[in-house]
Amino acid sequence: MTTRAPHILVIGTCDTKADELLFIRRCIEAQGATVSMMDVGVLGSPAFAPELPNTEVAAAGGRTLAEITALGDENAAMAAMAEGAAALALRLHLQGDIQGMLALGGTMGTDLALDVAAALPIGCPKLLLSTVAFSHLLAPERIAPDLTMVLWAGGLHGLNPICRASLSQAAGAIVGACRSVTDATSAAPMVAISSLGSSCLSYMKRLKPALEARGYDVAVFHCTGMGGHALEALARQGRFAAVLDLCLQELGNEAHGSVVTSGPDRLEGAGAMGIPQIVAPGGLDMIDQQSWKPRRAAHEGRPYHAHNRLIGSVLMSADERRTAARLVGDKLAKARGPTAFVLPRGGIEAWDRPGEPLHDADGLSAFCAELRAHLRAPVRLVELDAHINDAAFTDAVLEIFDDWVARGSIAPGRRLS
Repeated sequence: MTTRAPHILVIGTCDTKADELLFIRRCIEAQGATVSMMDVGVLGSPAFAPELPNTEVAAAGGRTLAEITALGDENAAMAAMAEGAAALALRLHLQGDIQGMLALGGTMGTDLALDVAAALPIGCPKLLLSTVAFSHLLAPERIAPDLTMVLWAGGLHGLNPICRASLSQAAGAIVGACRSVTDATSAAPMVAISSLGSSCLSYMKRLKPALEARGYDVAVFHCTGMGGHALEALARQGRFAAVLDLCLQELGNEAHGSVVTSGPDRLEGAGAMGIPQIVAPGGLDMIDQQSWKPRRAAHEGRPYHAHNRLIGSVLMSADERRTAARLVGDKLAKARGPTAFVLPRGGIEAWDRPGEPLHDADGLSAFCAELRAHLRAPVRLVELDAHINDAAFTDAVLEIFDDWVARGSIAPGRRLS
């Protein structure tokens, strides 16, 4: 937390949204912060002089504004401006010139702002005021792990009381975030764990304190779509000393058409970066869906568990499990760092135990057989006669982890006093 007056980068098209941008400037300055306005418009002339004109934005992307205009296509032009805006925003942040970013727009401005937010590191407050905030138009993989969004109600054209309420709320949110944010850098090596809630997967209750006792910071990611996306994005930024990717439900969801997905690149970030990873099939027998919608015809009659009024899961068929197993094998074959797969033959989530609604011993056996056939060296396969929520599972994960630390594959934890 800091008492320093933050300097906010505000991004928008200054030719079409001058009134809105000037209003939000006044709101931010009224709270004691300062503003640099970045103009990402291409064709029009702004009604005021922004601190960062569109010519400077274009240059940051390696082009002139005339070259971008000559593209003759609004989509291509905005993509080019997004490249420059992202590069310029990152440079300003690394120089300490800005402490946070606020962007506003419709679909065009939102498209550009997503690239800028993704370029800024986690811990740099970033807020998007958008007419399509929370829309299904926004691909999950494009949303930065710590992006805040506010729906810009009544914000298509000009100021009005509803629009002002959204603008002033966004201004307060970004200034408050800049003043209260703590440093996101880790003093100790960071370990990522993927999981679901503890009613389904409970291994993190033992793993997290055990790893912290070894001198590591530990971040647990909730694998309901955006959590897995955040894990992948941060892995590709090199933020982790190791990844314990023990819940792969998002991967199965993607393969079988669920909206609860992290995109097609799930289970690839750590491997691409050479980060040591211990993998397990937590939840990889379920296909998630919105529990408030009717089930798909193909899922009628299947075992089903409604977790709450937002999310429920149907059981995968044996063939769907085989597909998921092959996908896991294909993805892990690309890994450039140490990789181990821990396979608990006794079950992979709480609701698949005998007597529970998703118990299917034959389906689990089919998955295990297919996985054995498709995991290839140097991936190490460790099989256990245990359930994923048993202590034997966490003991096996920690044994592999400790061995890799001893071999120098994982950085040692911070010495604890």
